[in-house]
Amino acid sequence: MGMRSEACLCPVLIGRGGLVEHAGRRTGEMLDGAGGMLFLAGEAGIGKTRLLAEIVERAAARGARIARAGAFPRDAEVAGGLLLGLTTSLGPLGHPAGALAERFRGAVTGGSADGTRWRRLLVHDAADALVAADEPLVIALEDLHWADELSLDVLDRAAPRLRTAPVLVVATYRSDELFPHSALRTWRTRLLTGRAAEELRLPRLDRDATARMVAAILGSVPGDRSAAALFERSDGIPLHVEELLAAAGADGAGPCQSTAPTVRLPDTLADAVLGRSRELSEDSLAVAAAAATIGRRFDVDLLTAVTGTSPEHVDAALQVLRDRFFVSPGADGTGYDFRHALIRDALYDALPPHRRRFLHARVADAARDAGFGDAFLSDHYERAHQHRAAFTSALAAARHATAMSAHVEATALYRRARRTMPADTPDDVRGDLLTALSIELIAIDDVPGAEATLTDAYAHRLAQDETIQAAKLVPALVTARHRLGADLGYRVGLLREGLRLIDERTDTTAEHVRARLLAAMSAVYMFDRRLDESLTHGEAARALATALGDDRTRWSVDATIAPVLLFAGRMDEGWELADSTIAETLAADAEPEASRAYQMVGSSAAVLVEYDAADRYLDAGIAYAERTEQFGDRNYMLAMRARVQWATGAWADARPNAERALADFGDTVLTRILALQVLGFLAIGRGDGAAAREHLDAAYGVGTELREVQRLSPTIWGLAELALRGGDTVAARARCEEGLAASEQVGDAAYLFPFVVTGVRAYLADNDPTRAHVFLGRCATLLEKRSIPGTLPALDHAEGLLHLHEGQTGKARVALEAAGAEWDRRRQFWEGTQALLDQARCAHRSRRPADATALARTARDRATSAGAVVLTGAADDLLAAIGTREPSGPPGLTPREIEVARHIAAGATNREIATALTISPKTVAAHVEHILTKLRATRRTQIASWVHVTAARSDADPPDRTG
Repeated sequence: MGMRSEACLCPVLIGRGGLVEHAGRRTGEMLDGAGGMLFLAGEAGIGKTRLLAEIVERAAARGARIARAGAFPRDAEVAGGLLLGLTTSLGPLGHPAGALAERFRGAVTGGSADGTRWRRLLVHDAADALVAADEPLVIALEDLHWADELSLDVLDRAAPRLRTAPVLVVATYRSDELFPHSALRTWRTRLLTGRAAEELRLPRLDRDATARMVAAILGSVPGDRSAAALFERSDGIPLHVEELLAAAGADGAGPCQSTAPTVRLPDTLADAVLGRSRELSEDSLAVAAAAATIGRRFDVDLLTAVTGTSPEHVDAALQVLRDRFFVSPGADGTGYDFRHALIRDALYDALPPHRRRFLHARVADAARDAGFGDAFLSDHYERAHQHRAAFTSALAAARHATAMSAHVEATALYRRARRTMPADTPDDVRGDLLTALSIELIAIDDVPGAEATLTDAYAHRLAQDETIQAAKLVPALVTARHRLGADLGYRVGLLREGLRLIDERTDTTAEHVRARLLAAMSAVYMFDRRLDESLTHGEAARALATALGDDRTRWSVDATIAPVLLFAGRMDEGWELADSTIAETLAADAEPEASRAYQMVGSSAAVLVEYDAADRYLDAGIAYAERTEQFGDRNYMLAMRARVQWATGAWADARPNAERALADFGDTVLTRILALQVLGFLAIGRGDGAAAREHLDAAYGVGTELREVQRLSPTIWGLAELALRGGDTVAARARCEEGLAASEQVGDAAYLFPFVVTGVRAYLADNDPTRAHVFLGRCATLLEKRSIPGTLPALDHAEGLLHLHEGQTGKARVALEAAGAEWDRRRQFWEGTQALLDQARCAHRSRRPADATALARTARDRATSAGAVVLTGAADDLLAAIGTREPSGPPGLTPREIEVARHIAAGATNREIATALTISPKTVAAHVEHILTKLRATRRTQIASWVHVTAARSDADPPDRTG
């Protein structure tokens, strides 16, 4: 018989000293009344729990009180689960949040009939309570990747206020579970980008750190070959190191013996865990198997019921499992947790299939008798292959999740219901399930899934001759297929098919469906900026909805008509209708309608150069859509916000946001096109023609299939600007004519205005003022007809360029100053900065060198601040032509500071620069501050822009990141 096997726990933290020190500084700030939220992120087994324990222990030693809670697998389906654990932990401390435990218990077991309002009040009250601490408090939260969205909403609301409260929240999550569309990923991104939280990443240990960890465990230095083998098989993950060494001891070398590295190592962590489990008695292993079936966290009473043995028997087995480091007591004091999810997974995966089903059935029956929620029951019934019971529980839990606006959980539960739906399910129930699932899929922006489900539901309704129900699905089906790239003709045809299905019906139900179909038709035409057709169908839909008392359809129509009025130049009417629609939908808790209204109005404001309004509507809309889990609207608004950031010169923010939109939400065509356009525009401004071409060609390919002006015209403008910057005036003119023709076809002005200045520049570059006048005249006809204020400065700007070309500097000055002033008032960065350069050229020709120099320098500063390399270069060229000597580097920038600046341009961190230059990180930080001051900059990206401009002129490349 082998020796008793134990886990080999490292007695000290290895390679985490910097993280502990950072957390210590945050603890000190919390003790002074300025708390915050600190994330510990890393893959499974990397040591997040150990680091969290170290942080908590040190905080407690400094006088802080401690509260703990954790999330567990499948907790995401149980609203409020994490916060229930936390409030239970806070209760004995006398913290105000402890009083909310019963309300969170209500969320877990069923909530309130008025789910949405009840949830919002609970979120508000819980956030208030969390920050209402009189004494320093550290809240330790584990495994947020399994947390439910109600709990995340509370933490989201509380986070910004922690900076003025003596509360530090330290939370762990797996970085390898931040999947696209996951609630945690978007929640984390929002808090980090909003500076409401900060994240510490735990990297894998390198070869040297792994060897030091082994030495700390064994008490002696391991042999090189054994240490190397352990590093290769553990991947530098601390938990793997410990488990592999423990397994080596179980093989006969003795637990954690100095000879352990010389014996055979298991090939996988599962082998390591199972190797240790073979040392358990049959009774203890049976209890461990039952616990693993329940989940990462398990209730002792439930475990006892599942095993069918006495409490004493279970207690004895748990003591053995605790002694052997398989489990540890839970934070709430009523249950146990597996020491790591990987331990639980290994034990669970080793169960034979029929034994696994049997245990899941036992769990489900015992949990049902104990009053566990439907979501928990449905999971175990499905795993037990008791599909009828799983279907019933999943359907009930999904409906509850929907009422709580927990659309991600609802989607998972409806999918489970669909998987487990019995063959004899009535057709109407089957159809209702498919419809409900499709609605949730659209809400969470799983557009391909929604389209497939809607297609199945539509076919099912038609097969059952349920024409009303089939027609009712058509608007949602049109929306899904639009987001996947269906063109205008196809979508109009599908809506007409829906109208034909109810053509002979005049009952009230049919009239409601007809109103929705007409509303969808209005939206279809609006998206292509066919404003007259959109308004005609919208007014018909609105009249019918009003007569029926159908507020939701009326609100949906109004959210379409408001942008139609704005794009038609009826600005006052449009803004008034937009605000009233948003106010009414918010008051009525009409979540899909309110979210859509924010998205439609915010996006329209962005296109119409009303950026103050765009910021207001998009910021409020994104927050609302996040809160109500209308992720389709939220994702599009996030991409549109990146477009606004590009337009207003906030390029450092625009690029990562556009890249994130492309990576996370790029499976929907509309979001992908928008993100590609923004990235293309940024690349033009930074002088990266190849990247600009790649992004814009991709957007053009998708846009031509969709054939909507709003999707295609911005891309065409980007290609025109790219051609002009590259000296290909023929291509630039052709693209501008293409954009003009597209706008003329639908009477558009909003997407036409960027072509005005670009087209006139292209014709003038070929010394063809006649055609430039003709082009401008055709553009002016459309812009003046609509009279959208944000588009009209383009006419003054183009007129000024023509006057300047013709030598009429007085007229040019008046027109260019008018254009520049209006561009600046509207925060239009690209055109506004170029207007400054054009005014400088005008001043230079008018022999006003002082004015010319001042204008060019202002343009240069503005371009450098944004990182617009091509405009910075244009300003430098103009200053050289004026005769103003601009130094290659700002006065006083030392050689060492220039060297540091070049490393910054290569993307190096302060620590990497310190290593490369053999100086301390503190010295690097001082250099960076001096450089920022001398460059009159505020961000590292501005330093990088200056380096790239000067390097391009001197053919000197910045150094490699490694130095």
